[in-house]
Order: sequence, then C-alpha cells, then structure tokens
Amino acid sequence: MLLNWLSRHLAAYLSKQVTQRSVRTSTWQALQDSLKPGDVLLVEGNTRISTAIKYLTQSTWSHAALYLGPEAGLGTSESGEPQVLIEADLEEGIRPLPLSFYRHTHTRICRPVGLSDNDIEKITAYSISRLGHQYDLKNVWDLARYLWPTPPVPSRYRRSLLEMGSGDPTRAICSTFIAEAFQLLRYPILPIMVDGPEYDPDSDWQRKEAFRTRHHSLFAPRDFDASPYFDVIKPTLEQGFDYRQFQWIDSDT
Repeated sequence: MLLNWLSRHLAAYLSKQVTQRSVRTSTWQALQDSLKPGDVLLVEGNTRISTAIKYLTQSTWSHAALYLGPEAGLGTSESGEPQVLIEADLEEGIRPLPLSFYRHTHTRICRPVGLSDNDIEKITAYSISRLGHQYDLKNVWDLARYLWPTPPVPSRYRRSLLEMGSGDPTRAICSTFIAEAFQLLRYPILPIMVDGPEYDPDSDWQRKEAFRTRHHSLFAPRDFDASPYFDVIKPTLEQGFDYRQFQWIDSDT
C-alpha cells in the first residue's frame, strides 16, 4: 500500500541523527549501579523525531525506555551484552536493548515508588508480550508536519498531505507503551483529579481525593519526570558524591 510505503520511509527519515550527542550527566559506572527493575530511563534524543517531540512537549526529554534488568530474560545483543531495556522504536517497534545503547546520552532515571516483586514480574511479562509490536505509522505524519510545514509538492496537494495521520502527534511517542505497563498495575503517573466523597464536617478528613486515569496515548516522556509519584534518581549523588573531592581547574588570571 502506497501510504504504508511512504510512512516507512518517513519513519526512516525522522530517525536520522541531526545533532551531536548531548553531554551525559553521570559516569557509565554510576548509571549501571543506580538502575533498578521498573525504572523509566528518559533520554534526550538527537534525531529529527526527537526534535519534534521536544518541541511539542516543551521538554528536554524526547524518549523513554523501561529498565527491566539482566534477569528479565530479554536475551543478549550482537556484542554479547545482556539486553536490559525495552523501548518502542519508530522503525523497529518494541524491542530490547543493552544499556550501552545510551551510554553517551543525557539521561534521567525516574523510579516508581513501592513496587513489589510481583509488580515487577507483571510489568516484565507485559513488556515481553509486546515485543515486536509496531507503531501505528500513520502517526508519523503528525510529527513530521512540525518539521516539514511546507512539503515540496504542488500547493493543491499540500493540505491533504498534511492531514494524513491521527491528528494527535503525541500518539506516536514512545511513552505510550510504558504508560500502558504502569496503568496495568494501576500505578499513577499523572492521573486526573476528580471530586471525592464528602465527609462529616467535624471529621479530620473533609474530602478524600479521587482520581481517574488518562488514556495511555496522552503521555509524553516528560510526564514521568513531572509525576509526583516517580522519584528522580541522580546516579552521581546515589554513588556518594562529596563536593570536597570535586576537581576544579582554575583558569589563568
């Protein structure tokens, strides 16, 4: 089908690197030692699609991967490394990766609080069951229109070209898959607050907060960073940072 062929080629175009690697915020060893199963690893990407997502969400973070650890059974990479991450890639769909794939990238660890071993098993089983699933490629057109507002086609065709897709560019963002995994546990990310039941005015509890979930397709990578229910882990501090040991080089006077 022509539209599928065009969508695949557009996905390849959007996945090309357009910027240099960003400055990483921790050492490789500290990152390895700090991650725990269930953590969400946010990434500042350097591809065309990353540029679109960062613009749309007004955030540093353009991508998210789920860390499941070496015991998750995700196999090994071609280099023999254990695959410990699972992510949704625009071209390859949901896939496992070794942590070294993001070794030289600016990242942030967002950790859900209080997950049990059984919770981790459920997230792992769900994630593995989704391996190989593909993006709905019609959504790449929604992202592309932010990078390519004037496509090089006759003007009479531009409107129909830009109207391809779902109309919601966030639906093509990788965090959808991870949001589904946490909502399977009923773990909150950024739930919608609704009025709860009223209580006795003389009681210590006047009103109890109640929430309902947002649709998983409405989540962006930055939402895990913004969520009050995820702890932000900074590997350098986790490994026992002491500012007194920090090495400074004084500039010439």
